[in-house]
Amino acid sequence: MNVRNVLRASFSVFMMVLLLIGTLPLAGQAKKPEVDYSQYNQVDVGKDGMVATAHPLASEIGADVLRKGGNAIDAAVAIQLALTVVEPMMSGIGGGGFMMVHDGKTKETTIINSRERAPAGATPDMFLDENGNPIPFVTRSTGGTAVGVPGTLKGLETALEMWGSRPLEQLIGPAIKLADKGFPIESVLADAIRDNQGKLGRTAAGEVFLPNGKPLQEGDLLVQEDLAKTLKLIRAKGTDAFYNGEIAEALAETVQDFGGSMEVSDLSQYDVTIDDPIWGDYQGYKIASMPPPSSGGVFLLQMLKILDDYNLSQYDVRSVEKYHLLAEAMHLAYADRAAYAGDPEFVSVPLNGLLHPDYIKERQALISMDKANQNVTAGDPWKYEQGSANYQAAKQPNDRAIGETTHFSVTDRWGNVVSYTTTIEQVFGTGIMVPGYGFMLNNELTDFDAVPGGANEVQPNKRPLSSMTPTIVFDGDRPVLTVGSPGGPTIITSVLQTILHAIEYDMELQAAIEEPRIYTNSTTSYRYEANIPAGVISTLNAMGHRFGPSPTVIGNVQSIQINEDGTFKGVADSSRNGAAIGIDLNGKRKGQQ
Repeated sequence: MNVRNVLRASFSVFMMVLLLIGTLPLAGQAKKPEVDYSQYNQVDVGKDGMVATAHPLASEIGADVLRKGGNAIDAAVAIQLALTVVEPMMSGIGGGGFMMVHDGKTKETTIINSRERAPAGATPDMFLDENGNPIPFVTRSTGGTAVGVPGTLKGLETALEMWGSRPLEQLIGPAIKLADKGFPIESVLADAIRDNQGKLGRTAAGEVFLPNGKPLQEGDLLVQEDLAKTLKLIRAKGTDAFYNGEIAEALAETVQDFGGSMEVSDLSQYDVTIDDPIWGDYQGYKIASMPPPSSGGVFLLQMLKILDDYNLSQYDVRSVEKYHLLAEAMHLAYADRAAYAGDPEFVSVPLNGLLHPDYIKERQALISMDKANQNVTAGDPWKYEQGSANYQAAKQPNDRAIGETTHFSVTDRWGNVVSYTTTIEQVFGTGIMVPGYGFMLNNELTDFDAVPGGANEVQPNKRPLSSMTPTIVFDGDRPVLTVGSPGGPTIITSVLQTILHAIEYDMELQAAIEEPRIYTNSTTSYRYEANIPAGVISTLNAMGHRFGPSPTVIGNVQSIQINEDGTFKGVADSSRNGAAIGIDLNGKRKGQQ
């Protein structure tokens, strides 16, 4: 026996001994890190900063950045990178989003717009079949044509260039560790894997989330070696590795394998825009929200203006009158949204007309307190706006599934405030994972209209319409509240109702968020949350509404209240396993019991 064989035999014996005494995991297993998710709180307070996200590990990473002297923008970057790992079904580097930043030094509020764009090969009719009919949503949302050019990394890079105090290669470290070492899956991710096995199993994602064909369960360790490799490449080479290097080549090839047209040139030419918020007011507060290509801000403000004269708080928070007025305002706003909202780089959006006081009065006149309006149509805001529409809205199929995403908020001791909504659209996006690189690809292009002709038709380099509504509420020039939510088109109404509950009804922040919400975008589509009295639902339906027999969950608001004395209160919505962590540099470690 030669020396090599002796060493090999000795090593085998050594390994067997380790296995027998239980110090080495079996093949395919890994030692589970000790993470007790129950130790985190959904509500916390702090005087030196606050983080509120939908996942405790992401909140902890953001809080750690603040504890070590980083600012809110640094923390937001670290959080988004961590969410790519721990919440891969909701957002990530394969998607995009809107980061609203209030600069504590300059007092200016700015948006980094990293919304995905259509590749150069996209066409207005790409979601129609050979007969000119819309391809069913379940099909068009899972192919390569649905993938928009991702913007998240460019957005993070730009935010650090403008406000950051820590380098990307430092802030990406915690995400790399989570991907490399793994973390125990919590219930929201476990449920998402279980419910999307078919979508995941047809791509490289199956190997990660469905080992041996079986979905990972709550408590299982999720190790993502390929994603760790990708994040390490980005740490070493910057975002150029993603937009020009080997990751770009793999991404484009994968999209093409699934029928899309994306080229490396689409990625290399991508860039973010720096946008100003759209501003409005309600009950003496100023509200900064997201302008087009998101429909979120303008229609949030439109609904607030429609409701402002009704003095909602004269009615009980769970009254027939309150829900009826909400539903009617929603119908009017969503009718306008379908007709006039799109990417302002390509179409004219009548923002001034939609919010003009005389137009608001026109829309209010269509509301009766006695019955639901059964004939809701878009109005004509162009009467109050210079210019005219350069498009004609087309009737769209009513087959879209409501998407999911994530929102988080961060504040720091220097007065910086971040309200950031970020997404890959549907749960797990298209379900397509880039082989060897471990990240999910969005299906954002299905946010375009399937039938061309309207403001939101597909065009090359165009950004699809969004509902994401990152918002900051101001008392004078002082930020007092961040609000945002996931939930596709329901996002706008979740933000709306949180603001109404907090301002109109003067509710404590957690109560304002947990108060049951409704959503309806037409006279045939209704959703509502549990704990709305059955008698109220029955009366609403007798008035002509069509609330169904079963409640559901709407949104997941992550919010921070900024008090006049500079302290913070953070709240993570109970519909996920989120955590708020306050920072107190001179006191005990916040966020844990």
